Amino acid sequence: MLSTPLFCDRADAGEQLAQRLLTLTAEEEISLLPRIVYALPRGGIPVAAPIAHHLGCPLNIIVAKKITTIQNPELALGAVTSEGNVLWSNQKLSGGANLAWRQTALERAREKANAQELEFAIGCPKINPQGKLALLVDDGIATGMTIAAAAQALKTHHPAQIWICAPVAPEGLIEWMESWCDRLVILQTPDIFLSVSRFYNKFPQITTQEALISLQEHNHLSDRE
Repeated sequence: MLSTPLFCDRADAGEQLAQRLLTLTAEEEISLLPRIVYALPRGGIPVAAPIAHHLGCPLNIIVAKKITTIQNPELALGAVTSEGNVLWSNQKLSGGANLAWRQTALERAREKANAQELEFAIGCPKINPQGKLALLVDDGIATGMTIAAAAQALKTHHPAQIWICAPVAPEGLIEWMESWCDRLVILQTPDIFLSVSRFYNKFPQITTQEALISLQEHNHLSDRE
């Protein structure tokens, strides 16, 4: 086999990542910082929920969508957040026709990001990350475009530090990902990386309802405590 499952499911990956983060956030210069966990929906939420639980902090989201074309929806030209922060890939697009085509793709991706943010708004706490340790979590990193765009958007809100956290990512992306955050926390960096799903025994699609319930349950419990 080209890859071996490393995690049972997203909850298992979140528990493992939480244990690593409990150790790292106990460091003297970090331990006193208030914390907030941000998930990339939908798949990042079941991973982020155990982390927010163990760290005893709120769970929020940042929505970022790949900028793609209708002809090739798997090819990421870049990524955009619901706030409009854009990150383009290194692909060279020149000429008026290409620029118009790129703008159309950008607008379509941002509309999707805005729509998803509205879907989750009811489960998100209204907390300013300024001065806090912001932990940005997804269920895995394949190209890094969406989580880098999310980190770029988060930076505009002036957290004390931004950590990008994921169970698995390609070894070749590590140096580039480190440039987008104060600390990169990745549990596994397999040599052969075809897709995030290959490293999970169970990797079902997460519905909006499932993800929203997870958000609401966590933040309700946090409020009660």
